Order: sequence, then C-alpha cells, then structure tokens
Amino acid sequence: MNLPAVNDKTMTLDEFLVWEEQQPEKYELHFGEVYPHEIYNMVGARRKHALVAGNCFAELKAHLRGTACRAFMNDIKLSVAENCSFYPDLFVTCHADDLSAELVMRHPTVIIEILSPSTADYDRGEKFAAYRRLDSLKEYALIHPESRDIEVFRRQERDDWLLVVSDSPRGLVLNSLDFVLPPDALFEDL
Repeated sequence: MNLPAVNDKTMTLDEFLVWEEQQPEKYELHFGEVYPHEIYNMVGARRKHALVAGNCFAELKAHLRGTACRAFMNDIKLSVAENCSFYPDLFVTCHADDLSAELVMRHPTVIIEILSPSTADYDRGEKFAAYRRLDSLKEYALIHPESRDIEVFRRQERDDWLLVVSDSPRGLVLNSLDFVLPPDALFEDL
C-alpha cells in the first residue's frame, strides 16, 4: 500500500462502517488498517478513469437486464473479510444476499478495476491477493486507459488463477457473464 494508514488503531468491519459514516471522504479497510480510498489520490487520470468505468458500467447494466445479476460502481463497499473492505471501480454480483444489501456486499462474480499509475501496483498486488479470498469471484479484470490494455484473470479448478491475454484483442471478455465489450466501446470518447 503506497499511502500511510489513517490511524494507528486497527478496526473491525463493523467499527469501520460506523467510523466511515462520519467522514467526508471514502476510505478502505485493509485487514484492519484504514486508508484513503484510492480514487481521491489519483492525479491526472480522473477523466479517462471515469469514462472507461462509465462505458463499462453502461454496457454491463444493459447486458445484465432481465437476469439475477447486477452491476455496481465504486459507491458500494465490497467486504473481503471481517476486517477488510474496498470500493471496487465496478463489480457484478448475482447473489441474493448482495441484491438485498444496502451498504456492503460480499459475493461478487466479477470485479473490474480501472488502473492508473498511482493504483496499478496495488490493484495487481495486495488488492488482488485480498480479492482472491472471495469464493464467489470468478473473474478479475484490470483495464488500463492509457495503454488500452485489458487483463482478465480467471479462477481455475483448485483456485488457481489464469491470466487470459488471448481474448484482449476482442476487448473485455467475461466468460462468467457471457459478456464481450469491444475495445472501441470500452474506450469510447477517450
């Protein structure tokens, strides 16, 4: 984690939820330690980040219409453990408990992070290591607006993860959702 922790006291998720509700900005809980939400610390990538996230969300929402799955953007917390929660850029859940939850969800099928120079290492490293704890997670996608690279990690048997690069020319390919978003649509207006 590149940023210093906000305080020295570790928190449980319940303590964090009460504390964060009183804060003017969003924070993430990384195994008990509180950090500023990374979007507030991005410099120079906000417009591209927002465009790619918006394009992806719009297409996912349309694709999922009429199914038991829903797409969410970075205003919904995703709990990874009792002392760990994040605000993914986008995620999709098909789990009934999540679909009735208001603040914190726990069972994503897909998580998508839009990379920036300040978040790329964290999203690929510590954050992905935390996300892999989620039994429901089938695919983890990383999208880099600057280079227009798309990386999709797919859970394999025995919880191995495979980086699939052969699909990249087709765009964002999420097999678990039967979803393909061509590069032109994903990077529209950049």
